[in-house]
Amino acid sequence: MTSTGDRRSAVLVGVGTANEAAEAAELMVLAVQRAADDAGARSLLAAVDRIAVPMGTWAYTDPARLVAVGIGAGEAETHAGEIGVSQQTLVSQALRAIVAGTSEVAVVVGGEARSFGRDGGIETEQRGPAPDVVHTREPEYLARPEIAAGLTSPVQQYAMIDNALRHAEGRSVDQQRDEIAELWARCNVVARGNPLAAFPDPRSAADIANPGPKNRPLSFPYNKWHASQWTVDQAAALIICSVEAARRHRVPTDRWIFPLVGIDASHSVSLSRRHQLHTWPAMGVLGRAAAGRIGRPLTDVEVTEVYSCFPAAVRVQQRELGLPGDGTPTITGGMTFAGGPFNNFTYQATAAVVPRLRRAPGSLGLITTVSGLLTKPGLAVWSSNPDGRSPLICDLAEAVATASVEVEVLDTYHGEATVVSYTVTPEDMVPARVVILAQTPDGRRCVAASEDSALATAATVGEFIGTPVQVRGGSFSL
Repeated sequence: MTSTGDRRSAVLVGVGTANEAAEAAELMVLAVQRAADDAGARSLLAAVDRIAVPMGTWAYTDPARLVAVGIGAGEAETHAGEIGVSQQTLVSQALRAIVAGTSEVAVVVGGEARSFGRDGGIETEQRGPAPDVVHTREPEYLARPEIAAGLTSPVQQYAMIDNALRHAEGRSVDQQRDEIAELWARCNVVARGNPLAAFPDPRSAADIANPGPKNRPLSFPYNKWHASQWTVDQAAALIICSVEAARRHRVPTDRWIFPLVGIDASHSVSLSRRHQLHTWPAMGVLGRAAAGRIGRPLTDVEVTEVYSCFPAAVRVQQRELGLPGDGTPTITGGMTFAGGPFNNFTYQATAAVVPRLRRAPGSLGLITTVSGLLTKPGLAVWSSNPDGRSPLICDLAEAVATASVEVEVLDTYHGEATVVSYTVTPEDMVPARVVILAQTPDGRRCVAASEDSALATAATVGEFIGTPVQVRGGSFSL
């Protein structure tokens, strides 16, 4: 995998997207066909021998089989990644399969059709067949106490991370609101120039920051237009093949994109067990490994798309990867404005980055992945030119486990505790419920909730982290 002359090197030769009003399997087929057109070689379709799809919100039992039949590659080996398996993992696995010689032409594709379904569209029925290979996630995606307290939705968990970041950096509630709104407003400006963006309407920082009927509060400090918007019809596909196959199918070399880095970490730590909620040591490990491989800081990479499901994801990654906090690390506009199809935005990002790399030979493209709730990171660096060295393609689980500091979380606790982080959820637009992660006097953790609406309102206007509370099982009071 060191040069264009190495026949077993893996190259990304085609990317494709589909945004029509159609069901998800059809969108994925269209995206793969367009990726073959992007490669300038429709003959690649029948040669596909491996197809991987991350599981989505649809009911397909073997989605890759539907894609295989749709592109005329019915004998392809089908792979499915469970929810919680990093989107980057499926790409890295395809790269390794090419190098190992177990695949010649591999496809990674994902798609969602939630807008189509909401408007009455009917999903292709598929019941019974299982994928040839299922990639499973690691255990404890959510800790039991989090589930018991109702701290299960992504927006709640990311809100708690953002609140912890605010406190750690000494910001006020008003300063935090302004900072995240300004970041998201910059992303919105980018989306306005993206012809594929699903929600490119102009939105100012004030529009984003202030809750209202068209920007309902979700989980403090987040409103609707802070969140990934997944009611979209979007699919994206990558075609990866060996240099030998690319030559055999006469893919022009100016379409080839080379992997320099494809890393992830399968070690996972649920939110409540993290020693510091506002940091993500796992992404820091990946960022340092990537910078070491490419021989320069990630700030020097020409094209960057940081995974952007919620502001906390971007803000924490900026800090861990050394990216400027006042920057705008997206070329799509991010998942709120470009559209955030569930569990496959990484492929939309790659499809956007690749054309820019082709237009600027020698440039690098950085794409990050967030699996779950800042649970497991993924990171890729692509280039239009090989650099004469083998790419870094690996699982850094061991290094991440070493860097991660974990604390014990109690299933049940009665006694004094101190709020580590929190979020507030509304009812009929009014603050109604507070969920806290708290530390006990002996350094352990507990999760509890309060239905006190006055307390909920107060927690949205002043700092609540550091407040002493009395915990009684799953509830708490001042």
